[in-house]
Amino acid sequence: MTKKILIRFGDMMLKGRNIGFFIKRVRAHLVARLDGLEVSYEFTHDRIFIGYNVGDEQEIISRLKQIQGIYSFSVVYVAKPNLDDIILKAIQVLNIEMDEPMVRLKIETKRHDKSFPMTSLEITQKIASPILNGADKKFIVDVKNPKETLYVEIRADIAFVHMKSIKGMGGFPFGTQGKGLLMMSGGIDSPVAAYLAMKQGIEVELFHFESTPLTPLESVQKVVDLAKKLAIYTPTGSIKLHLVPFTKIHEEILAHVFEPYTITIMRRMMYRLAERFTRKKKLLCLINGESVGQVASQTLNSMQVVEAVTKLPILRPVITYDKQEIIDIAKKIDTFDISIRAFNDCCSIYVPKAPATRPMEIYALKYEQNMEYDNLLVEALLNVKTLDVSKDSNFNISKYGFTVFEAIALYEKELMEYDYNIQAKQII
Repeated sequence: MTKKILIRFGDMMLKGRNIGFFIKRVRAHLVARLDGLEVSYEFTHDRIFIGYNVGDEQEIISRLKQIQGIYSFSVVYVAKPNLDDIILKAIQVLNIEMDEPMVRLKIETKRHDKSFPMTSLEITQKIASPILNGADKKFIVDVKNPKETLYVEIRADIAFVHMKSIKGMGGFPFGTQGKGLLMMSGGIDSPVAAYLAMKQGIEVELFHFESTPLTPLESVQKVVDLAKKLAIYTPTGSIKLHLVPFTKIHEEILAHVFEPYTITIMRRMMYRLAERFTRKKKLLCLINGESVGQVASQTLNSMQVVEAVTKLPILRPVITYDKQEIIDIAKKIDTFDISIRAFNDCCSIYVPKAPATRPMEIYALKYEQNMEYDNLLVEALLNVKTLDVSKDSNFNISKYGFTVFEAIALYEKELMEYDYNIQAKQII
């Protein structure tokens, strides 16, 4: 039997006059993500139909789950728009899709072609008995509380029969809500925050504070590997990772700040750097993985004192999630096992024994006066290193050794030499 994939939209259908813009963005993302596969498309005002080779079905389903704006999709079986062929295909679908007998079943018809000489209800009444009698297994008709539903859609020149609906990523198309800078650690929460922000249509760039040798090289490798996981949710399959040299600022904090306030001051410095970088890049907001009360720096008091140094909007997608909810999403997007590697970043490796859970800004300002941080902030921003991380990137810091930035320089040199060799071969 010929099969297609039917794609549906969710919240986007509420966008009224702007719906066309949103659907075009989903289409573009879809075409980019399925590039390389032998597929065909049929675009309607509220649906997308994909023709494909059956051997690619699972790969296509996997990729569709990674595209923002797709609410759900189904594998549909193609029939001719007449009752006899619809009945035949419906029987075959039940035999293929249903394993259990005596399941409560409902048949539901939707007639898109209003010139068809029967109403949707009349069609259902006409086809129900032949379908149920012709199926290999017996079913219980239950129109009020069915366990399974067999859907029939009739269009002008084609009909579709299907059963299962696969949940998509939902949300809004990639980039339709603007760009934001995500403050990226190597922990569990920030990759989940990135995913949730991307789900709602925000194009995310990652901003990581690199503090070797105070922190291990492997902590940066974690962030690179997490970026690779997030890259699959972009149309290009890549995401920008900005690495900020934070070591000198970190050392200054450890040397001059009253210990209970070290995390508070550290995060204030991070926000200062992130705000300046965001404004320079003309991004619209900051995003982080803070969740109320999970750690000392994430009490409401702490958040208030920390964010006082910036005027940018701050999005916290996991702010009300408990840890298990965040872990569940991390496992779903395959970042959990990377995040729990035993290599801590600068926010977790030097946590004071008794951190201030109710810091006051007056004291934060007082301790910051002991530091010469303005020039350090400028220096850090001048030396930010940006990587375009793709889902297939092979950057491995341990291969190069040295510092993170030396490793990046060697890696980029290899890429340039590789590109040069490829171009030379093409010219020859």
